[in-house]
Amino acid sequence: LFRNTRAAIKGFPERHPLPAALSCPESYQEHDLCHGVAGLTPETAMDEEQWLAEDPRVAWLEKTLAGLKPAKVVVICAHASTAMALEDYLQLRAGIRSAAFHEHLSLIERDRAAAYFSDTEQGAQALICSEIGSEGRNFQFAHHLILFDLPANPDLLEQRIGRLDRIGQTDTIDIHIPYLQGTAQEIQYRWFEEGLNAFNESCSVGVAVHDHVASQWQAAIDGQADQLPALLDASQKEAERLRTLLRNGRDALIELNSCRPEVADALIGQIEAEEESARVRDYMIEACDILGVDVEDHSEHADVLRPGEQYQAGHVTELPEDGMTVTWSRQQALEREDMAFMSWEHPLVTGVMESVTSSGLGKAALASMTVKALPPGTLLLEALFTVHCPAPESLQLSRYLPVSPLRLLVDVNGRDLSATLPHDRLNDMCSNIRRRTAQAIVPQVRPQVETMVDHAERLAEPQLEPLRAAALARVREVFGPEIRRLEAMQKVNPAIRDDEIGFFREQLTAAETALGQASLSLEGIRVIVTA
Repeated sequence: LFRNTRAAIKGFPERHPLPAALSCPESYQEHDLCHGVAGLTPETAMDEEQWLAEDPRVAWLEKTLAGLKPAKVVVICAHASTAMALEDYLQLRAGIRSAAFHEHLSLIERDRAAAYFSDTEQGAQALICSEIGSEGRNFQFAHHLILFDLPANPDLLEQRIGRLDRIGQTDTIDIHIPYLQGTAQEIQYRWFEEGLNAFNESCSVGVAVHDHVASQWQAAIDGQADQLPALLDASQKEAERLRTLLRNGRDALIELNSCRPEVADALIGQIEAEEESARVRDYMIEACDILGVDVEDHSEHADVLRPGEQYQAGHVTELPEDGMTVTWSRQQALEREDMAFMSWEHPLVTGVMESVTSSGLGKAALASMTVKALPPGTLLLEALFTVHCPAPESLQLSRYLPVSPLRLLVDVNGRDLSATLPHDRLNDMCSNIRRRTAQAIVPQVRPQVETMVDHAERLAEPQLEPLRAAALARVREVFGPEIRRLEAMQKVNPAIRDDEIGFFREQLTAAETALGQASLSLEGIRVIVTA
């Protein structure tokens, strides 16, 4: 069963093949390098200096890149030796800024090459890749692809084009295809173009078609030109037959249910609104300043985070010793794989929040406030409580329990002033107290603080039950209908197993048990002294 095939999903770009027929040099003919699988990459059997000087594809590549400047261009060839030779030629002889990307480079070197190519200001115009460049990396910010040679395997061709042909590509992809006339390269180009239509459309049946016409394909590649018409005809028919099977194998019901556009659009809108309103950069910049992490400007929407002199080890566990480059822009992260995208879900961000909430850092503060209505020396206590509910992570009880803490503001007499002085207003009125002054004040006010903590806990306790009841109601709203639905379906559909229903019942029971043991936990306090 197939669902969400490319034909059903919008957002992919168009492809525009641009073939260039070139004359085959005499040196290739003399060395019998025009036909057979070796004829697809004849340069590998020649001396590097000779083929760079005589192969017309090299001069064509230089001219084409100069004509496309400053557009970014990905050049893919089969072998690393070819990629390295072309990159040296373009850099040293043609004066074209380029970078090489091949299997002989380390992962860090590949990252640097990709970053150099991605840089829109001083970066390379061309990235010269071996076949490894057609796997894994995404360069959808580029709109031009040059296939210096053509692979024998149709899937490799699709992988090459797929580096640019992705959701997120904003323009038509121009696929430049230089080939040597009268050679295996021309046969392979015509088979891809006329037999499989692989340049214009995504071809998922290429390997199956190749297996079906393997003998005819081999004969044509070996130089038997009379076999080409039969090869193209058989390939077209087999490709259409397989595509029809794929279309018939689509499960429309699963496809419709797997993505409901109106629900998806609403969710996307919520995600975008969340990203715009909750500035993760503001949070992380402040956290880095507190935790001793240096933030250096890298480029627009990007910074470099690295441990500073005042770095508090252990609080930012995901930060490497030599630092990391991060971006705050989702679009830039899609284009620059060497940058980490900082969202609320990134391990570095969640690690900082986990470190703060699970340690004593920042959980107690002392501030001063001037209020005419209150005599100097009056003490107030702001307390933050969270619902603590130990349970297996698989239950995901955070979906049902309130995430925001319960806040209370009390005085020494136990009066609840939370409504009178909301958190934001209190923040505006408070001022920091110097460390030495605070160290002198704390011993003097300790007994009153302990009394106010007792008052806060007494006032908080009655608020636990409504929170627990609301969480239980949400749990039952989720699991109850699902259990009843499966029970009803089981009566008419024997495929619904008892263990499926039992799983949801166990989840419901475990969630109810865990919520029944929930308690309020004092997470932080702020003592305010009126001046």
